[in-house]
Parts: sequence; C-alpha cells; structure tokens
Amino acid sequence: MERVHATCVSIDGWGVLLRGPSGAGKSDLALRLLDSGALLVADDYTELRREGDQLRAQAPSILHGLFEVRGLGVLQLAAKDSVLVAAIIDLVPENEVERMPADDYFAFLGVSVPLFRLAAFEASAPAKVRLAVRIAGSSIMRAE
Repeated sequence: MERVHATCVSIDGWGVLLRGPSGAGKSDLALRLLDSGALLVADDYTELRREGDQLRAQAPSILHGLFEVRGLGVLQLAAKDSVLVAAIIDLVPENEVERMPADDYFAFLGVSVPLFRLAAFEASAPAKVRLAVRIAGSSIMRAE
C-alpha cells in the first residue's frame, strides 16, 4: 500500500486522483465535482493498493468521509469506501496546461495510470476532469 498526497473522487464508478501542492485547488475542484454528482473517496490523503493490473484507492480509515472546505471547516460527507483508479489529474498553473498534450502516464506500485495536467480554477475544469475519466475509463474497458 502507498499513501499519496491527493484527493480522490469517483466519477461514473471510476476513481480520479487530484494531485498538487497545498493551495493548488484539489479540494476546490473536488467540491465542484461533488456538487455535480461525483462521490467523495478521500480528501488530501489517499491510500493506493494494487489489485491485479489496476489500482484501488481509499481514504485512510481515520479520514474516511472527512472533507475540508475552506471557509466552512472539516465536514463529514457520505463517501465511497474504495474505487478503481482510472486517471490522475495533476493541477498546474493555467499557463502550464498544454493545448495538445501527448499521452502521458504515471506509475504507482507498478501500475501505469493515464495522467492529465489541468488548471483547477478554470470554469471548465470539472467538465475536463469528467472527460478525462471517460477517456481513461473507456481505455481500461477495452483492455479487459
């Protein structure tokens, strides 16, 4: 098992890891995704374990269901116990988002996961995350 500094939400049954330094917008973007139907898996720290050729994400047990919202504090929310990870989103400044990026991957525990770089605070960021998860999830389904 590996613990990573990332927030994880479930979209259409697939997990997406939102990574970035403190203040990059992980929780803000996760909140917007949750507000439009995603499910919380883990906020700020996520535990990963290998399951065959895939990764499963879950919250550390002490943090299960806890979600920090700036201005409101730490809230208890309904949360999914675990989810298979389809995509990783690295949150970067807007000027670092490539217009036409090449396919990229990041490996945890020997499992390569599609990697996308997005700006968390763009109005379209939640829609882009949903599209990235659909792209990555459909690739996983074809491989099975």
